[in-house]
Amino acid sequence: MRVIGLTGGIGMGKSAAAAMLRRLGLPVFDADAAVHRLQAPGGAALPAIGRAFPGTVRGGRLDRAALRAAVFGHPAALRRLESILHPLVRAAERRFIARARAHGHRLVVLDIPLLFETGGEDRADIVIVVSAPPSVQRQRVRARGRSDAEIDAILARQMPDAEKRRRADHVIRTGLSRHHSQRHLRRLVQHWRKEKP
Repeated sequence: MRVIGLTGGIGMGKSAAAAMLRRLGLPVFDADAAVHRLQAPGGAALPAIGRAFPGTVRGGRLDRAALRAAVFGHPAALRRLESILHPLVRAAERRFIARARAHGHRLVVLDIPLLFETGGEDRADIVIVVSAPPSVQRQRVRARGRSDAEIDAILARQMPDAEKRRRADHVIRTGLSRHHSQRHLRRLVQHWRKEKP
């Protein structure tokens, strides 16, 4: 089985690329969705988050605004949160890969925003980076309701797009058209499916 790492900075079009890969029949592990499940009511991460960040878990529910305030602009606090979440996400990823292997899938996708930043490329056979011009990226993120200060803080935590593109096996340009991106992804998947296992 070949593991494809899918990554890209915020607003680069990674979610659209992941959706396309799902439509092409590839199982996709969504690291962000795994984090949301871990932080949902009854989620495995809630007790540790509540202990590490008092006041952020109330009545068995995460106060996302309070947690964001606790870690935004505080690198040490962010590292503490990541030390809680990352091992749990990795465990979910391992279960996902084991299920995919048991079902006979030859290709699986790990959709991980901070793939390079967390050393995740070591767990992938192939890395795809989605990329768009900075103006398009910022416009997309602003449309989600993020302020310029929030965008700057997020980008400061992420590896520069140029470095991600340099380290990628394949770059999908998402600033041109959706059709262009989808065609590129379709060709890649067709090529990988023709390869001998």
